[in-house]
Order: sequence, then structure tokens, then C-alpha cells
Amino acid sequence: MGMLWASALPQIKNGFLLLWAFNRLSDFVVHTGERRDYCGSSGEPQLHHDADEAEKSLSTSEHLRKHQQRPTKISHCCSDCGKILNTSSDLKIHQRIHTGEKSYSCNQCGKSFARSGQLTLHQRIHTGDTFYSCDQCGKSFARYGHLTLHQRTHTGEKPYCCDQCGKSFARSDKLTLHQRTHTGEKSYSCDHCQNSFTTSGSLTLHRRTHTGEKQFSCNQCGEKYSVKRSLIKHQKIHEGAVS
Repeated sequence: MGMLWASALPQIKNGFLLLWAFNRLSDFVVHTGERRDYCGSSGEPQLHHDADEAEKSLSTSEHLRKHQQRPTKISHCCSDCGKILNTSSDLKIHQRIHTGEKSYSCNQCGKSFARSGQLTLHQRIHTGDTFYSCDQCGKSFARYGHLTLHQRTHTGEKPYCCDQCGKSFARSDKLTLHQRTHTGEKSYSCDHCQNSFTTSGSLTLHRRTHTGEKQFSCNQCGEKYSVKRSLIKHQKIHEGAVS
């Protein structure tokens, strides 16, 4: 029995050596990614460089194909002021600032708005749905933001400051309009005569000189005016006649 074990010992040792060598080779392949085939009687390793390059090329083209299949995000740019909007509907709503279009009208007083949400908020004036009240004077508002702006009339707070001249404002939009006096920017152009204006309201008033629209009517004599201040000036004639 001892002689049989002694004769088998060299073969066992060779087996362990082969197993150890195989494990070392496997670890090398895992860490380096390099593959070798041992072919022929010489046992010389043959590297599969061509196969590796083909695999890399296939992987790259596959990534490119997947990338090209992704939907392209389209930006919508305003042709009047250059502002970028996320969707075509946002762009359409934004352009109403330049065109003065107000498609949503109140059926109570006729006042028009560019957005349906603005009309909804306005209608609360007629329905009496006000949710936010000023703790200083009791005045109520349909929106919290309007209450915040109103409260600044009590506190005198003006958090928006011009970096050119230091003038302060209670509202950010008032600061924006003011800054145009420094830059000379006039973003609102008339499509009839090419005159430009700093505000959409000024453009709307100007357009009435072309359309002849006169929406301000005197309740004494019925005379109409395109500008409210002209109506106020006219009404003083009646006040003077009465006094």
C-alpha cells in the first residue's frame, strides 16, 4: 500500500501544479481583460487583438445607435426678445406679451387676460372668493403673492434695488422696467409703424392710435377716449361746470 502511494505522489503533485497555474491564468485574464489561446505544439499564446477591436467598434456603434434614438429636446425661442421656452404652448402664451393678445374675457366686467389662470383669479373679485387678508387694514386678496406686495405699502419694504443708480422698488417687475431707462431696451415693437416701447402696456395704448379704439367713455356726455388719463382730464370739465 505504501509503495502504491509513493508511485502516485508525483502525479498528484503535477495535478496540483496544473490547478495552481490555471487559477493564476484566470486571475490574470479577469484583471487585464486579455485573452490568450494556447494553440499548436509550441504552446505559444495567440492574442486576439482583432477580436478586441471588433468588439470595441461594435460597442461604440451600439452606443451611437442608442444615443441617436433618444428624443431630441427642442427649445422654443421667442423671435421678439430671444427668451427660451420649454414647450410650444409656453411660447404661444409668452408671445401674447408682445402682441397684446388677451383671449380670456371676464363675463362680468369685460376685462381681458392673456392666461386663463389670470381670468380665474380675477373672477374672484366678483364672486367674493378672497382667501388672504391683510392684518394691518383688513383688505383681502385672492393670491398670497398679492397680499405680500400689498403689505409692503404698510412696511415700506423695497427689496429690489437697481445696481446702476441704487433706486429701490417693492416689485421685481418695476425694477425690470426701471432698468430699461439705463439700457435703452425697448422690447415691444408696433407692427404698424415700427415704434418701440419699454412696456407692453405702452404698446397697447399706442396701437389704439392705429385702430381708433376708444374704450374709456365719459358717463356724463358719452365722449370716448383711448387713454384713461384723457378721460379723467375731460371729466374735470364737467366737475368745473357743476361747481
